[in-house]
Amino acid sequence: MSDARADTPTPAAPARRPEDLPPAARRALAEAEARRAAEAEAERPAEVNGRGGAEPTRFGDWERNGIISDF
Repeated sequence: MSDARADTPTPAAPARRPEDLPPAARRALAEAEARRAAEAEAERPAEVNGRGGAEPTRFGDWERNGIISDF
């Protein structure tokens, strides 16, 4: 038995362009994006005895000053 609803395509909502939004809505979206970025930054735990700088595994950078680190 198959569900008939799974086979039927859902109507796509019309795409809203940022230019179509009122200025207040654009400001609210920009503020929300900035708030999310600040929260993501604040959620990271403090690094203790780290090498300084960004985490190398996040960026695929396994070398520092010509010395390669193998974790």
